[in-house]
Amino acid sequence: MECVIYREGAGEARQVDCGEPDRAGRTVLKHLRELGEGEFAWIRLDSPTERELADLTEEMGLHPLAVEDAVQAHERPKGERYGDVLAVALRTLWYIESASEVETGEVMVFLGPRFALTVRHGQADPAAEAARRLAAEPDVASFGPAAVLHAVLDVVVDSYTDAAAKVRTELTRLERCVFSPSRDDLTEQIYTLKREVLEFRDAVGPLVPVVREFVAGPRSPWPQDALPYFRDVSDHLHRADTEVRSLDELLNSVLDAHLARVGTWQNDDMRRISAWAAIFAVPTVFTGLYGMNFQHMPELHWTFGYPLAVGVMAASSAALYRSFRRNGWL
Repeated sequence: MECVIYREGAGEARQVDCGEPDRAGRTVLKHLRELGEGEFAWIRLDSPTERELADLTEEMGLHPLAVEDAVQAHERPKGERYGDVLAVALRTLWYIESASEVETGEVMVFLGPRFALTVRHGQADPAAEAARRLAAEPDVASFGPAAVLHAVLDVVVDSYTDAAAKVRTELTRLERCVFSPSRDDLTEQIYTLKREVLEFRDAVGPLVPVVREFVAGPRSPWPQDALPYFRDVSDHLHRADTEVRSLDELLNSVLDAHLARVGTWQNDDMRRISAWAAIFAVPTVFTGLYGMNFQHMPELHWTFGYPLAVGVMAASSAALYRSFRRNGWL
């Protein structure tokens, strides 16, 4: 558990020592009760249990349902208000290039009149980068607890943009492989990336209307000076959502193109097999006919009968080969 105290309007921040883990909640409660005028607290938790949140729940006025969502995670992106506390669920994600996988986590942000609480699940920790950005932009910190939500949203949306760029690079590589002369079966790779992009969409898509509500003019719960910052995040999120949808549609097209090429390869193979079968059918007919061992057959006792039969078979096979070659079957 970490706690930082900010002074609104001054951009100042001081780290609070929470002490031993079993006393951390009580220590934070003490600092919350001692907040001065124009100060707010940002408490950061990493994969807490319901018991660890119990001490903070009553003091902060957290709704039991929101606490349950924060502990269990696996929530879709959403924003809900419980009295004077706003709860926002975000999905964090990052792209692992070596495995071509999108890994996801979750961050729950609670905003109250004098506090911000972030609960993280997963490896990605946007709170650390968000704190660095708040330290670098004192004017943003003057917005109060809303500044924490903006900073976390900004970091998360930037990670979406970065992950989308890496997914597009992987998609471009697959496109080149699909239309290359080689006959590599890429169906599994394309389907795997398609599944990762769908997971990406599940993180980005539901968040768009949530952030749009934050910049809804007079209905916005933030100070008017904060609206341009939230609009900037909303624009970046909209671009990321458009990019992910584009990637999803392109993957459908790439998969269709690959399956079409596989069908073309199969047709080419069948034509080759059919062409060679027709070529070998000519000598098969001759040998089968003369292999019936009838006593009275033409040219059986003729000196040039055998060379003539071999020559006819060779000439017929050569003529068929040339015809199939000219038609593109071989």
